[in-house]
Amino acid sequence: MQNKTPKIVGYWLLLGAILVVAMVVIGGITRLTQSGLSIVEWKPISGIVPPLNTQDWMVEFNSYKTSPEYIKSNSHFSLDDFKSIFWWEFIHRFIGRLIGFVFLIPFIWFYVTKKITSKSLFKNLIIIFLLGGLQGFIGWFMVKSGLVNRPSVSHYRLALHLSTALFLVGYILWTALPIIAPITKKTPFFLKLYTKLKVLLALVSFQILYGAFTAGLKAGYMYPSYPKMGTDWLPLSGIEAFQHLGIVALFEDPVLVQFIHRWLAVVVVLFFINFFLSARKKDLSIIQKKCAKLLIWAIALQFFLGVFTLIYAVPVSLGVLHQLGAVIVLVALIIALYSYRPFKKI
Repeated sequence: MQNKTPKIVGYWLLLGAILVVAMVVIGGITRLTQSGLSIVEWKPISGIVPPLNTQDWMVEFNSYKTSPEYIKSNSHFSLDDFKSIFWWEFIHRFIGRLIGFVFLIPFIWFYVTKKITSKSLFKNLIIIFLLGGLQGFIGWFMVKSGLVNRPSVSHYRLALHLSTALFLVGYILWTALPIIAPITKKTPFFLKLYTKLKVLLALVSFQILYGAFTAGLKAGYMYPSYPKMGTDWLPLSGIEAFQHLGIVALFEDPVLVQFIHRWLAVVVVLFFINFFLSARKKDLSIIQKKCAKLLIWAIALQFFLGVFTLIYAVPVSLGVLHQLGAVIVLVALIIALYSYRPFKKI
């Protein structure tokens, strides 16, 4: 039985995935420019309109003045200074709302015109919609952690926010790909390669999680050298933190978090080399070969971006490119995993 869902549905889903990626990138800029705590209220509906006059701006600015960030770090800010950080957070939230409209309106149209042809697709679309709403809530849950006592968000909540966004991207892609490029019986299937790609996906996901921990703890600004951390492979402070805190230090000590993040990258590279060498021995389809090559470039680029981001102490440009690189690796990996999956009737 062939997939009768029109490809326009798949392209609509791809547009949604692209918008989520754009939101992730803007989120990275928002974090690196210290703009994420500039809007201290969550207004899902009225918040779509920015301040339109001086009075509106003063209302927003006065609200910001009650936040720990202003009181402890930015009490010298003028209204113009506030505007410079407000806009990044506003754009970040605006894209989130835009994604909701881009998803909901076509979804209603496709459902009414009976272009959504299967129960499984309908279920996946409902899950995507719920994940989008959850992502918005988690975003506010993260911001709220920086509005209580300290002028920074919880790195655990930051990691949760990034992880759910990327999971949403992956889920959208996995739903769209069978519509746009269905797997056929002629597509070769190699169980070991498919399994290795799933392990690689787990490693990359774990690495992205530690990237979020690194960002949240500002650990990337420490030890701008590679491959050693200063003069040591692992600074003494990291060892002492583990001795005092135990396993918790692996998630909360900035030195250990950076150490894990930088060496997990090496593990990912080595594991991919193993996959690529194994794949070369198989009679792959043209798409499978292209996916393997895409992964080579994506992982290599991301590795070197990570090194340069570290060496240059996380400038905004490299920091954003490094976050985008993580998304590109994840997307390339999901597409590869799809192209190596076994044939299934739809």
